[in-house]
Amino acid sequence: MDRELTVTEAGSARQIQQSIDDLAAAGGGRVLLPAMDLVLDRGLALHSGIELVGQGSATVLRKGPGRIYPLSGYHNYGMCDVPLQSAAGLEPGMTVSVHDDKGRGFYETFATITWVEGNWVGLDHGLEADYRAADKPCLTTAYPLIFAHRAHDIAVRDLTLEGNSADNAEAMGGCRGAAVYFYQSRGIEVTGVRERDYDGEGLGFQICRDVIIRGCTFSSNTGNGLHPGAGSTNALFEDCDSHSNGNCGFFFCVRANHITVTGCRFTNNGTGVSIGTRDCHNLIESCTVEGNTRAGILVRSSPHPVEVHSCHVRGCTISGNAAAEGHGQVEIAAAAHDLFFEGNTISGGAGGDKPGFFIDPSVRSVCLQGNHIRDCAVEFSADAASLVDVAPAMECGYGNGGDTIYRHLPV
Repeated sequence: MDRELTVTEAGSARQIQQSIDDLAAAGGGRVLLPAMDLVLDRGLALHSGIELVGQGSATVLRKGPGRIYPLSGYHNYGMCDVPLQSAAGLEPGMTVSVHDDKGRGFYETFATITWVEGNWVGLDHGLEADYRAADKPCLTTAYPLIFAHRAHDIAVRDLTLEGNSADNAEAMGGCRGAAVYFYQSRGIEVTGVRERDYDGEGLGFQICRDVIIRGCTFSSNTGNGLHPGAGSTNALFEDCDSHSNGNCGFFFCVRANHITVTGCRFTNNGTGVSIGTRDCHNLIESCTVEGNTRAGILVRSSPHPVEVHSCHVRGCTISGNAAAEGHGQVEIAAAAHDLFFEGNTISGGAGGDKPGFFIDPSVRSVCLQGNHIRDCAVEFSADAASLVDVAPAMECGYGNGGDTIYRHLPV
């Protein structure tokens, strides 16, 4: 079923959300947005069976200005409300975040306002942490532009998203949100989305499975461009562009497994591609990784038994990275093992005073086959014990592995 909105019917985020809710209640379908340029005062929440579709560059959704509401004092974990010094301008249906100066990550709370009474604000679920007065807790209008929690069979297509970071003094933490964000969801497709300038990350998902991101661009964000995180499994990133982001072009978070990244471009970010704790059985192929401030590909340090292993990088162009920071075009830290780099073209450029591969002495079973390395200080800096001639056996990437690859996820 299609629900095609006119400019009048899509005149506010509240109206669009109502159309999404109504279509989901009727069994699902596509909400078609018109050509328009709309400032959002809240994020758009998708439900199971919903596709949100725009008209490409003609449909622009902009993040509204950020506002900060200090809490009036201490408030504790699990409560579905917060006391504010002032709740002026807030109303039910708005999406907000709560955090303090002590920490972010999963201690940040992202929620939808359910009621406002005086300076008390109700939330649709409990706080994720204790927020103490001494740590300057606040509620902010930081939110994803489009998100879904615990949904299945959803899609976002052909939209232009503007993050408006200059008017948002408080960033959205990457564990709880991004410009486009999914949590505990499956059967996700994002195609033809162009996103930029978000105070936080471009696209992120946590505890998700069966994800396809294709033909999208994420750029000029203050955090990572792309961030599959927290146990997400069986994802495909194809023909995507992630550039000019403050942190990484692509950040594999904890236990992001069975992911394929193919035909993508990661340029002029902090780090190009970063792989870390329990990020295993992943395939990176036919990608361009150029001009990043730090390493082009970084395998982060992780101790046994959560070290990186069983990853395959092939047919990529990795050049001109690590001019300012990092130890090489490809940097592999402790205590990774069973990695295969095959048929890549690696050149130093502005980072030519560093090795093509910098491999920590604790690393084992790295196979380098058919790579073309030039304009680097040396081809590789590694102990002989770290290298092997025969590629380690591994199965990796999207669409590989049986049902056991999902057993760590909620049903």
